[in-house]
Amino acid sequence: MPCMIIAGGQWGDEGKGKIVAYLALADKPRIIARAGVGPNAGHTVNYQGRTFGLRQIPSGFVYEGARLLIGPGVLVNPEVVLKELELTGTAGRFGVDRKCTVIESSHIEQDRKSEHLQGKIGTTGTGCGPANVARVSRVAKLAEEVPELRPFLADVPLELNEAIDRGELVFVEGSQGFGLSLIHGTYPYVTSKDTSAATLAADVGVGPTKVDEVMLVFKAYTSRVGLGPFPTEISPDKAEELGIVEFGTVTGRRRRIGLFDFDLAKRAVMINGATQLTVTNIDRMFKGAAKVRRWNDLPQEAQDYVSKIEAELGVPVTLISTGSEVEDVIDLRSEKL
Repeated sequence: MPCMIIAGGQWGDEGKGKIVAYLALADKPRIIARAGVGPNAGHTVNYQGRTFGLRQIPSGFVYEGARLLIGPGVLVNPEVVLKELELTGTAGRFGVDRKCTVIESSHIEQDRKSEHLQGKIGTTGTGCGPANVARVSRVAKLAEEVPELRPFLADVPLELNEAIDRGELVFVEGSQGFGLSLIHGTYPYVTSKDTSAATLAADVGVGPTKVDEVMLVFKAYTSRVGLGPFPTEISPDKAEELGIVEFGTVTGRRRRIGLFDFDLAKRAVMINGATQLTVTNIDRMFKGAAKVRRWNDLPQEAQDYVSKIEAELGVPVTLISTGSEVEDVIDLRSEKL
């Protein structure tokens, strides 16, 4: 399994950051490369008593043996990158591709002042949309033009492809969920680029024939930040009754909550070409599931729920998240259903 892409199957983080961190510790990849849009997606990792809300640095930073890279298709905010390098203490093993588009203060201002983006779409206000427009218009500033980033400049496609050719394990960490894809999502309530696995591979410069596994991460329920269609949504009161209240890592906005959307999940599986599934937050749906680390210790109703997801989607569930800590995972790659 030299190259695995880890992507979100619904509308948000889905706990993808924690899963990347778990896989990094369990599988010890040579390189973890960040793909996706940019700092408008937050991934939360709870590790050794600390909470890390990351927007640029790969979530698998917890494995100290991995090189951490940001691919050329990803937007970078130098201020955010530098803060996260300090937070994680990973400057010595970090690289950002010289061709990454830089988010400038003018992009953030445009994003926050746009009545359409703020009022109708519900943008995060991080400048990603305007920065992508600048890239398409061929006027964007690149990472190689920013003095603060020069010590970290790298040729990410070259590093990844050489590592894969040597048979070394590489992870590609996506951002945003499939439902927010500019192409395949609930347009116009989407992000500013495609977020499917094929584009995630392109973001870091890896060709489709070199990808061995595509892992889609689903919550046991569905959540969404901001406006847009949400066919399985439940009321805030019902969500509170179930004990499911969430807030966006980047925006701090309360997330809308809904039941598992099998139609969306099936389409995500199809378009992403998923080979494995992760189900997160099962502990928030079923009593007795919290911090369980073996399949046989899960409550029967939780087992039945996971088995239904696997049967309906036609792809094996290999990881089940049962708590907030990185280690709270049932790894079915070493167990049998």
